[in-house]
Amino acid sequence: PGQPVLAARGGTVVFSGAVGGRPLVSVQHDDGLRTTYEPVAPAVTAGQVVSAGAVLGSLAPGHPGCPDAACLHWGARRDRTVYVD
Repeated sequence: PGQPVLAARGGTVVFSGAVGGRPLVSVQHDDGLRTTYEPVAPAVTAGQVVSAGAVLGSLAPGHPGCPDAACLHWGARRDRTVYVD
C-alpha cells in the first residue's frame, strides 16, 4: 500500500474517482485502448494528459478477496466491451 502506480502508456485521464466505493484511474490512449488501475488513490484529474510512466496515484490498501496487503487490478480494453487479455 502507498506505492506509486504508473501509467503504462501516455494518454488522457478520462476518469479519476470512486466506483463502487473503490478508487480508480482510467487513461484513454490515442489508439483507442483504455487502461484502468484499481484501487488507486488518484493524484491526477480527468482531462489531464499523462506520459508513459507518470504517477497516476498511490496503491490503496487491500480489500476483501485480496490475499496481500494490497492488490493492483489492471485492465485494458478497446471500445466499451472488448477487454484485452
